[in-house]
Amino acid sequence: MTDVGEIRRLIDLSPWVTLVSHTDDGLVASHYAVMLDDSRDDLTIVGHVGKPDDAILGLGERELMVVVQGPHGYITPRWYGDVPAVPTWNFVSAHLSGIPELLSADENLRVLDRLVDRFEGRGEDARGLYALPNDAAFVERLERGTVGFRLTPTRVTAKRKLSQNRSPEVVETIIAGLEEGNPALAAEMQRAADARVRA
Repeated sequence: MTDVGEIRRLIDLSPWVTLVSHTDDGLVASHYAVMLDDSRDDLTIVGHVGKPDDAILGLGERELMVVVQGPHGYITPRWYGDVPAVPTWNFVSAHLSGIPELLSADENLRVLDRLVDRFEGRGEDARGLYALPNDAAFVERLERGTVGFRLTPTRVTAKRKLSQNRSPEVVETIIAGLEEGNPALAAEMQRAADARVRA
């Protein structure tokens, strides 16, 4: 995958990511939610980690790889028909690498607020970061316990393996087989199949 719009879509749909860094003690990984930087139209993401994960990951000092995992799942050879075949795994993923920039306290609060708004939703009982009983002192303590970052990747590897090597009829069979147990992967395969027809 090389289309920036498609990779942005993947990040937006799959915000729970794995952060990987190589340290003097070896590889370390943490898991956090990220978002696209709303002031940019590239692949820049923003997020935060809790202390001391910032020190463990070497945030701002060394390269960080962000692994974005989209829909994925097992593909049985039964869906290929009566032909020699083995099972496989279909997936959509991206690796974004670069040295992250640390955010100021104000920028970090803005990111924290956006994250809460995104996942809390807009329902009648939605509770934003600054909603009561959270007061300013509470929110300030929360911010001090986190480190915000912005990562503009210098290297991107994105892949989409969705049975592109199979006939349209087999792809339809796979999509039908996935619809009940893995509708997200079925939807990605349908979207890719539709794009191939339009191309």
